[in-house]
Amino acid sequence: MTQPSTLVDLLRERSQLQSDLTAYTFLADGKNESGTLTYATLDLQARAIAAAIQALTARGTNVLVVYPYDAGLEFVSAFFGCLYAGVVAVTDNPPRKPEAIAKLQIRAKASEATVLVSTAGFLEHLKNQMKKNPDLAPYLNQLTWLATDTVPTDQASTWTQPELETDTLAFLQYTSGSTGDPKGVMVTHGNMLHNSKMIYESFGHSDQSQGVIWLPLFHDMGLVGGVLQPLYGGFPVTLMSPIALIQKPILWLEAVSKYGATTSGGPNFAYDLLCQKVKPKQRDQLDLSKWEVAFSGAEPIKADTLDKFVDFFGPCGFRREAFYPCYGMAETTLFISGGLKSESPIVRYLDSTALADNKVVPVEPESDKAQAIIGCGRMWLGDKVAIANPDTLTKCAENQVGEIWVAGDGVGKGYWNRPDVTAEAFQAHLADTGEGPFLRTGDLGFVQDGEVYITGRIKDLMIIWGRNQYPQLIEQTVEQCHPALRPNHGAAFSIPLNGEEHLVIVHEVERNFFRRLPVEEVIGAIRLAIAEDHMAEVYAVLLLKPGAIPKTSSGKIQRRACRTKFLESSFQPVAEWKQETQGNISDLMAPMAANQP
Repeated sequence: MTQPSTLVDLLRERSQLQSDLTAYTFLADGKNESGTLTYATLDLQARAIAAAIQALTARGTNVLVVYPYDAGLEFVSAFFGCLYAGVVAVTDNPPRKPEAIAKLQIRAKASEATVLVSTAGFLEHLKNQMKKNPDLAPYLNQLTWLATDTVPTDQASTWTQPELETDTLAFLQYTSGSTGDPKGVMVTHGNMLHNSKMIYESFGHSDQSQGVIWLPLFHDMGLVGGVLQPLYGGFPVTLMSPIALIQKPILWLEAVSKYGATTSGGPNFAYDLLCQKVKPKQRDQLDLSKWEVAFSGAEPIKADTLDKFVDFFGPCGFRREAFYPCYGMAETTLFISGGLKSESPIVRYLDSTALADNKVVPVEPESDKAQAIIGCGRMWLGDKVAIANPDTLTKCAENQVGEIWVAGDGVGKGYWNRPDVTAEAFQAHLADTGEGPFLRTGDLGFVQDGEVYITGRIKDLMIIWGRNQYPQLIEQTVEQCHPALRPNHGAAFSIPLNGEEHLVIVHEVERNFFRRLPVEEVIGAIRLAIAEDHMAEVYAVLLLKPGAIPKTSSGKIQRRACRTKFLESSFQPVAEWKQETQGNISDLMAPMAANQP
């Protein structure tokens, strides 16, 4: 194949050279095939949908792409229909409840979308919800709605191929919003092709690869990894609804086993979930021996998760070398760094006390101060990384933790309609050398021997008793201190009180402990573990029902939302404990509100 300059060129060429090859298979219920798409069929549907869009709006405008989770192939066709029409796709989470529909209106306004595309059934659902409550999302009624599953394929003959270039915007990829308001990253065709090449080379893909992806397709990891990477590599992928993972996690591994997947993965919590839910009898029916790249990203990667997964699933063929920790974000299209697929993950053990002072000091794994940090691989295709002091903007020494800055052709063009934030984040220069521009990731970490290590997020960093504290490390300590606490369902954050930061823990409890919860024992275990492991005192602990912790659509804990709910007293805890203090929680609302972005 020739080197394409746009995603449209790429699919057009695949449809001509590999027309009958099955590109996408979808499992609507997570188990049974509900449909497939060949490259030729996808090209035909994309041209028909593009022609329909071209009849409704001008080239270069933004189109909201919102599909139910069980309409994966319809999403794929519509996404490429947008690219074929020369419009900018804006993907979003499918809303079911009224409050989610109101959030969709916010996304529509922020992105200045002119058209909303979905299935006929889902548009009917939106229509009915908005009829019941006319004030719910009136702006959505101002958009032109298009049910792409009703567009006849013979409309493809009226399609006009737009003039697209490498720098043409392809889609807006919104950030997760885990540390603030979601922002739309402007991703070009060139960004996407560069990032696709990086993933292809770093994952060691070929036309013999096979993907299985359960991640939401509107999210960067699902869209880039599940839809666009298989197209770039010319290999088949089996897609499934993320609801299947939530309802029955074993379905993911059954699909990996059935289709002989070489590439599949997700955030750390998904691997944890499998270790918790899959029974030995179920595991023994699996064959994971062909799984070469089990990528893990989007949230902190835990060494004990890797160990547990390898120990439990090793008997059915899973190999430790298959684990592939990687680092990325929406601002870089997706992928920033990753290792070699033939190598096991690199684990470094650092002095946790020194880490709190932004120093990288190796210790033995047996040390009581040892904190395991997983390497996230190296940079690829000439992309650059720098570790900078976030205050002075100067380059850090090799043994110092600083903000991770990156540069490369996969970095997006900025945030849609946010020039001020774009300048700050995407156009950074090192103050001491003048080198740049770099993207300021907002992540803290360091680089050793070319390997990138992530330690936390700047916005989440807390200063308790004069020491830096990483919330994800405290959360990890908490979830391991008592079996009543649900793994990956807690948040640590700080609140200002009497001129100092005070630590608050909110954590969900396991369902089987819900009715007979040993409250004093659990709270005592939390306080003791944090004191011993982090030399910090806890101001308040809230134990919550399952499902109470706010999360993003991609499953990340929303610590800021947790902090706001705590200050508003809007959590409904199963139990709570708070230090006696002269301050009053309600008095904190005014200064906290002033600090919100």
